[in-house]
This record gives sequence, C-alpha cells and structure tokens, in this order.
Amino acid sequence: MKALIPVDVQNDFLPGGSLAVPEGDQVVPIINGLMPAFDLVVATQDWHPADHESFAGRHPGRSPGEVIDLHGLPQVLWPDHCVQGTPGASFASALDVSFFNRLIRKGLDREIDSYSGFFDNDRRHATGLEQYLRDRSVEHVVVCGLATDYCVKFTALDALHLGFEVTLVRDACRGVNLSAHDVDDALEEIAAAGGVILGSRDLR
Repeated sequence: MKALIPVDVQNDFLPGGSLAVPEGDQVVPIINGLMPAFDLVVATQDWHPADHESFAGRHPGRSPGEVIDLHGLPQVLWPDHCVQGTPGASFASALDVSFFNRLIRKGLDREIDSYSGFFDNDRRHATGLEQYLRDRSVEHVVVCGLATDYCVKFTALDALHLGFEVTLVRDACRGVNLSAHDVDDALEEIAAAGGVILGSRDLR
C-alpha cells in the first residue's frame, strides 16, 4: 500500500505566521488535489509546549536562526511556533482535513525538537508513525508539506532509513532556506539516499 504524508501544513508556517515559509500557502491546493488518490493519508502536526527549548525566546540574548547546543544536539533557534492549542498550530483553513486517516503529533517534549514525523531529533522516542504504517502494510510513502529543508527532509530520510520506498512531491513542498541552497541540498540528500523526487502531475 502507498500512503500520503502531508507534513506540518499549519498556520504558523504560512504567510503571516510566526515562522512563515515563503509561498507556504501554495502547497495547500496541490495537497488537496493529491489526497483523493490515496487510500491512506497520515498528516503530521508540530505540537509544542509553550516553553519549548527550541524557541529563541527561551534563550536570552539569542535570536531566531542561531544554532546552539541543546542537550548535546545542535539546535536551530526558532520563533515561538505551533504552540499546543493556539491558532498557529491549527492546520491551514483551506486544507481539506476530512481526508486525514490519522494525525501524528510531534515536538511535544520541551527538551528536544522533532523535525521528522517518525522520531525526535535524537531518535530517543518514536511518534508511532512507523508502527501505524506497518500495521496497514504500507510499503511506499509519498511526502509533501512544510518545510522542504527541515521537517519534510527528515521525515523522508527517516522513512528511507526504515526501509520504506519514498517519493517526495517537489511542488507540494516549500522550504525555509535559512541558507540560499538549503532546499536544493535537501532534495539532493533525499535523492542520494534513494528517494524519488517528482512533481505532482507525475503522480497522476
């Protein structure tokens, strides 16, 4: 079976959000167009406590975009975003969530970030996504959403590491691009690991 994984299509990552991904809203109609073609759609949702230690505001004198050591791991500091229960953590209003079969929340541990839909950044804790897919005999995952160079990339790479076939839908993703080539580098890394990069029209 093949499953679609829309990653973190949430208000805080859309234009006007606290961690806006450029053109992030443009993925919504593309993902809406993809979902009816899949028997299984499993969405991820960033779901941070208000005092999450990846937030720059928790580190006096630090600014978003800086990288620090956080409990032994490199951590990009972000603006407060996707705080549990806030409008910014909600899915984009135009996203047709009626197609979701399952929701996987991540980033709940205040001490560690969780870019991937499968694990936290230290791989100490699994989200349950792998087991959910295994229980339904999923062999191939199709990944899309926000942002290409962070949560989409690490979700795709972890899926490959776990033995799933992976397709990334290039035009159904947008990236942060803290550095100019981050998105291109992410796509190259996924392809080098065995992932397939396609446009949405190529899936139909």
